[in-house]
This record gives sequence, structure tokens and C-alpha cells, in this order.
Amino acid sequence: MKIIIIVFRQIYCYNFYTSNCSYHQHKKRPKKLNFNKGFPAMDGIASVMNQVDLAKPLTTFATPKLERLLRKLNEETDLPTLGIAIAKVIEITSSGEDSVTRLAHFVLSDVGLTQKILRLSNTVHYRTRSRTAVTTISRSIFLLGFNTVKTSAMAMLLVDFFKDKEQVSSVRLELVRSLCASIIGREMSQRGRFSDGEEGAVAALFKNIGRVLVASFDHQLYEQIQKISDAGESNLNDAVHLLLGCSYENFGEMVLQEWQMPATIIQALAPLPKGELNKTSYRNEWIKQVASFSEALADIVMLGKHSLPGYADHLLKKFGRALEIDQKTLDHMIVKVENETRELAKSMNITLPGGFEDKKELDPPTGLPGEFLMKTDELLPAQNTERYPSGKPYNARDLLLAGVQDVTQMLASDNLQINDLILLVLETIYSSMGFRFATVCLRDMTTGRYVSRVAVGANYANWQKGFTFASKPESDLFHLAMSNNVDLMISDVTQTKIRPLLPPWHQALLPDARSLMILPLVIQKRPLGLFYADRNTISEESPVDETALIKTLKNQLLAAMMRGNKVPTTTFR
Repeated sequence: MKIIIIVFRQIYCYNFYTSNCSYHQHKKRPKKLNFNKGFPAMDGIASVMNQVDLAKPLTTFATPKLERLLRKLNEETDLPTLGIAIAKVIEITSSGEDSVTRLAHFVLSDVGLTQKILRLSNTVHYRTRSRTAVTTISRSIFLLGFNTVKTSAMAMLLVDFFKDKEQVSSVRLELVRSLCASIIGREMSQRGRFSDGEEGAVAALFKNIGRVLVASFDHQLYEQIQKISDAGESNLNDAVHLLLGCSYENFGEMVLQEWQMPATIIQALAPLPKGELNKTSYRNEWIKQVASFSEALADIVMLGKHSLPGYADHLLKKFGRALEIDQKTLDHMIVKVENETRELAKSMNITLPGGFEDKKELDPPTGLPGEFLMKTDELLPAQNTERYPSGKPYNARDLLLAGVQDVTQMLASDNLQINDLILLVLETIYSSMGFRFATVCLRDMTTGRYVSRVAVGANYANWQKGFTFASKPESDLFHLAMSNNVDLMISDVTQTKIRPLLPPWHQALLPDARSLMILPLVIQKRPLGLFYADRNTISEESPVDETALIKTLKNQLLAAMMRGNKVPTTTFR
């Protein structure tokens, strides 16, 4: 009879997965989840389960619980929206060129996400590298690393969606498990032999998505599964199969398929064969191994078992040779993972389960005790500042100074990219001065026009398309500023002596602009382009110390361009 149950369950799981995971493959965007399409009748499995002792108390439980879970998922109108957001991050980060700029745009478009990334950047673990407050997303990407910000952003999207569910303690537990696994996955990706193995961290993050969904949408089912597993009546996988009808992994695969996640990530959710694993030369298989290892190690950390002797013996036996990891490496990794999980959870205002919160704060990753490091003035994060009626923060000077320090540190980096520096300067000016829209225009040598290469702010995508003008000299503000190499800060463009100098294309594109700034980029009397920023309100006069810092930012960029003899003309799209 046990064989019959296993065979039936395999057929049942196959039907459940194939009927619900493949029918959206050709759609461009995920629609409302249709979990019920093709779902098999439950009478058969209920009758079979009645013949098994373990299943007797669950006969009346399985069918309504499973149906209710599917119904709740289908009725959750915000779930596809979450999938679209996560798919957008995946698409951005796999686009290659411009990926840093596009990721910065995505984060900046969500105020809550911006605040969380900045909060993470200013935690002890990361901020020690710069010793100054981080106030821009572009600086966060440079400081934390592109892949860290990418994975953290996806984790934050998940947490924001699920953390306020009714059964908050269980959901929180599963979310922290996912966060911990993603950090382990990131560590493994950084030390792995595949140069493009960062998907291991993403796969580790979503390895647990099935459990998160069940804990969020049907807590009674989640608790019943846990009770059976904890009582030793059945292992976790068998308990899930009995009550849910398929594994947590297959259930998660169904949702990730709906979200149009890459096949590599979806395939990584599948279980690995039993026994010791061999080293693989295939990247997708390696990512699958990393995801499973990360989930298993996260379970150990969550339960506090990593302080017990021989805690990793079974992991090292299974994964040691395949992932080239030993006990010493594992011990070092766990210390880092615990610390980073704590910092990431704090940045998202999520309470950690026992064991995490009472840990002594580790010294920063410099090899030196934190109290001996040179201290710097504390700066208020941009999102916490009070503002003038124009939108400019009260502490604009401090924020600009922080930007100057950020640019100075980026200039000293061996990995300096001019495009990243342009984005940092632009975002610093935009956020520090409270502008509505800001852009950098550079001359396109093929068309002979000045074209907006990168922009930030409200409606930036539409305005960027129209922000272009001929290089032929005209008697307008833009050409006059470049030909005379003078910086302009105009608090009221409606003045009679200013309005006629605004070109028709600008008045048509931005008719409600009431104050603006123009910073020409000129090297050896050759105009390269300009910075532009505006507000839709008349602004206050900027004090001399603020304008001096803005000029310093511009001059730092020009010095970098001259030093590298690199003037980006076609990089930004």
C-alpha cells in the first residue's frame, strides 16, 4: 500500500506541477495566478490516505486545506505585482550595459526601497569601508557591490510583501531563513569557480519560497506540516506531500514560473540526488548545488546548531568536494553570514528569531577593533531631513559634502568607471538639493546634438527622451552657459529677463519648470555637455558654501575625464 501511495503521489505531483507551471510560458507579463487550472480531483488521494494509519487523522484535513490555499493565492491581487517587480530586477541585472544605472533607477523609484538600501549601506558592517554616511543609491551600489544591492533589493521586496501577514512569527521565521540562505549563496558565488555565478544567491533566496507562501496564506496547513515533522511521525518532505499534495519545491516552482523567473533559478529549486555530490563543470548544476547547500546551512544557523561539535559533518560529506569547501572555510563563513543577516534584517525593520539579537556586535571587516578607527562627522540620511517649501533639504550642505567625499573615494578606486562617477555626481546634486528632475547631456558625435544620457527624478524616462538640442550655437541659456563656461543657478525662471532665453523645446518639454540649474562641462574650451536640474517651484537663493560644493563635484568629474581621457558619448541609453 505504501508503494501505491508513493506512485500516486508522484503522478499527482507531476499533474499539479505541469498543469500549473507551463501554460503561461509564452506570456510576456504574469497575470492573475490561475492555480486551479487542470487541478486533479481529490477523492482518489483521500481514499488512499484513509488506508494508512498516519493519514487517518488527516483525511478530512487535506482537501479543504489545499483548496483554501489555492483559492487564497488566486485571490491575492498583489502577488502578480510582486512577481513583476522581482522579474524587473532580474531583467535589469542581466542586461549587461547600463545595468548599474537601471538598478539605481529602479531603487530610486521606490521611496521605501531607497530608504532600506541606504539604511543597509550605513550599517557598521558596510559603512566602515568608507567611514562616512552613505546618502546616494549609486554610492550604495559602489560600496556594497552590484550583486549585494541586487539580491538585497529582491529580499526587501519579498519582506515588504509578506512580513505583515497575520501569522507574523512563522512568516518572519521563513523570511529570515530566506535572507540567511541568500547571504550564504552570495558568499559561495563570490568564491565559486564560475565568473557569472551570482545567480546562486538569487536561487538561494527563492529556494524557500514555497514555505513562505504556505506560512503566509495557510498557516494552519503550515503548522500541521511542522507538527508531523517535529513529532517524528514523518520527515518534512513526506509531511508536505501528504498534506499539500506535492513538495514545497514544486509549489515554489509553480509561482516562480508565473513570475517569469529565469529557468536557471526555477531549476535550482529541484532536490539533489542523495549521497555525496561530485564537482560539476556545468554552471546550472553548480547553482543548483549552491542553492541546496545554502538552504541546508541556513537551517543549521537558524536553529543555533552551528555551535555544536560536528554540526557540519553531513554537509561537508555531501557538498565538500562538489563546492570545494572545508570546515575552516565553513566556520569563517558562518561568522560573516550571522553578522550580515543581522544587518540586513535590521535595515528592513524585521525582528530576528532567538540567537541573532543577543550576539555581540562584531568588529568591522578591517581586521582592527572598531574603537581605533578614525571617526568622522555623522551626516543625516537624505530621507530623514526636513525640507524648504521648494523641496531642498535643510542640511543640503552636509549632503553635498558627503557627496564630495564619496566622489573622492571613488576616484581613488582601481575600479573607477566614468559612467558610474557621472551617475554618482548627478544623484548627489539631485537628492542633496531636492530637485524634481536632473539629467546629464553629452554631445553625440554621430548626430551633432546634445542628448540626455542619464536622468533621475519624477517622470525621468519621458523627459529624458525629449531632452535633446542642436549643437549649433544659439542665444539661449544652454548654449550661452557652455560658450561662456559659467554655472547658472536661477531661482525664478519666470523673470522677464530669463524667460526669453529658454529655448522653445525646453518650454514645450518642461512648461512648469520654475527654477533650474545648468552646469556646463567644458574641457580646454571644448563644450562636452552639461548638467541640468529643475524644480516646479520658485526656489530659495543657495548660499555660497552650497554652490561651492556643487562646483567641486563638477570639477572632480572633469578632472577624472581629463585624467582618463574618456568622455562617454554613447554609453547611456
